[in-house]
Amino acid sequence: MIVPATIPLAEPRLSGNEASYLAECVRSGQVSSVGPFVGRFERAFAAAVGSRHAVACASGTAALHIALRVAGAGPGDEVPVSSFTFIASANAISYTGARPLLVDSEPRTWNMDTQLLHDEVVRRVRRGQRPPGVVEVVHVLGHPADLEPLWTLRERFGTRILEDAAESLGAAYACGRFGGRQVGSVGDLGCFSFNGNKVITSGGGGMLVTDDAALADRARHLTTQAKLPGPGYVHDLVGHNYRLTNVAAALGLAQLEQLPAFLAAKRDLCERYDRLLAGLPVVPPPQAAWARPSHWLHSVLLEPASAEVPRVVDAMAAAGVQARPLWLPLHRQAPYARAPRLGGQVADRLHRQGLSLPSSVGLSTADQATVVGALAAALVVKDPMVRTAGQQGGLGCGIAGSAARDCKSRPLASDPG
Repeated sequence: MIVPATIPLAEPRLSGNEASYLAECVRSGQVSSVGPFVGRFERAFAAAVGSRHAVACASGTAALHIALRVAGAGPGDEVPVSSFTFIASANAISYTGARPLLVDSEPRTWNMDTQLLHDEVVRRVRRGQRPPGVVEVVHVLGHPADLEPLWTLRERFGTRILEDAAESLGAAYACGRFGGRQVGSVGDLGCFSFNGNKVITSGGGGMLVTDDAALADRARHLTTQAKLPGPGYVHDLVGHNYRLTNVAAALGLAQLEQLPAFLAAKRDLCERYDRLLAGLPVVPPPQAAWARPSHWLHSVLLEPASAEVPRVVDAMAAAGVQARPLWLPLHRQAPYARAPRLGGQVADRLHRQGLSLPSSVGLSTADQATVVGALAAALVVKDPMVRTAGQQGGLGCGIAGSAARDCKSRPLASDPG
């Protein structure tokens, strides 16, 4: 019999000013989208990620929908997006009337194979087809995507870059063209999620960021039902009721104040997992030398001969530990089974072998050892002292000393041969 998990996959830590700020909302009666915490949260968030403007939204999906609208996506358009991602990334495209082009992952980071997309766009342009007006690139599981090939498309064809950073708040680029920049702040628009399992939470909510004041103004207008200023109810566009409430913003602001500590805890958790998992037949999560991941969910790949993911998930649940398979790729999902796509084999492998382990900020060392013990018991381990090839070649959670050299040696996007 499956027993309820005593060690959940991810739960929030409410250890700062949450209660104080929420009490302030109750005392003032300002609990809807009108209230000072919304603006405070927006300003603090923009500063935290290095963007000039931020627009709070009711959810991460709402932020993506608005971002796609202001970026110009609409009926007749094709918007490239990762096939290996949560379905909301593609649903937001569909809401605009555009069609997603599902792009396979690359094994270095598990993110969109941006070079594959670059080459396909160049080929299409040579055949007389128009390039995409916007690309939605997802930073999966806390690891930055390789934006270099997309930046080339932006420079050559004017393609806008929308970063879906729902899972990757606090992740950054260690070096290279984008060195020192946080995910979400590099492209034309960036979107974040504050769901209860994210690095910080507002109970539910999202944020759109941009350096473009006109895009920010249009986004804010659309999230408030496109209502024009003034006492009358006059609307100039079909808008949405997507604004974040003052209560949610108060919670989000209190969480944001603790973000540096949360990210440090995530890095410590990742390093402990690396040590504890050494010797098990698992491949560690990606760590490109040019990236500083935020380690949202510590996810590994099981060696094919060790066990099947569904059986491991059930066995760990029986031991009181919640683990989760990685997403079924969008090209395998009913709503997008007929969507155009580029590749898909890497995404399929990630789903087939991928497993996310408990990654709460407050996860104790003892509970982490329990997690690894439950995983080890569910795996077929022939020789626990032998590290897998994936572990031997992995960079782990730290930044490799060759990061700068790696950035210099990275090939920039070039025309396909």
